[in-house]
Amino acid sequence: MSARLPVQDALSAGGVVWRRTSAGDVEVVVCGSRAEQAWMLPKGTPDPGEEIEETALREVREETGLEVALGEPLGAISYWFTFGGVRFHKQVFHWLMEPTGGDTANHDHEFADVCWMPLAEAHRRVLYDNQRGVLAEAARRLGVAL
Repeated sequence: MSARLPVQDALSAGGVVWRRTSAGDVEVVVCGSRAEQAWMLPKGTPDPGEEIEETALREVREETGLEVALGEPLGAISYWFTFGGVRFHKQVFHWLMEPTGGDTANHDHEFADVCWMPLAEAHRRVLYDNQRGVLAEAARRLGVAL
């Protein structure tokens, strides 16, 4: 007979940072590692007392090196994971975000690489299915075919 793990809720927030190229194509920022070809969207955990929108802006700034403006909410994804003997139910809220400054070269240590990638390519290459769903929703909102 196995003991049930305690369950705890967890929140994160991040976004889909996007820009339109001179050719009219849409690119988004992804974080990860070129060597491992493991790409994901920037996101992170709220600091104490921080509103979820503030978390999204801060985490994207830290993880990408970019200053961004918060746009439309894209909704939330949820998933389960186990860590330290606790089973977590995590919700991650995402927004469309447009860059207003900064440089991806100034990203923090959490990821080896941060780069701009065509939206359709990012949709194919992100590591997690639920993040593909977030990118599909961003494409729909931006009027871009995948």
